[in-house]
Amino acid sequence: MAAATNPARYEELLALPPDVIGQIVDGVLHAHPRPATAHALATSGLGEELGPPFKRGKGGPGGWVILDAPELHLVPTSSCPTLQGGDGSECHRRRWSRS
Repeated sequence: MAAATNPARYEELLALPPDVIGQIVDGVLHAHPRPATAHALATSGLGEELGPPFKRGKGGPGGWVILDAPELHLVPTSSCPTLQGGDGSECHRRRWSRS
């Protein structure tokens, strides 16, 4: 996808109403309603399945951090993935709450 001619600004993302999720991808602001209950149940189930091997090391590598729908503010791109996982190396250096 080509980058937007007039890239979306981070301020536009922050100005979205609370019931809307937005992402800036390649300079384009994509906004949509927050997921419904069925979506939340599905992502919670995925987290339950991924937790034992990846987070706790039961049958897997362990040491990962699995988050449901984390809000990531990585200027100039922002994202709210359904499920985010990582080995935890960044978690100890970041504050995960939005200030």
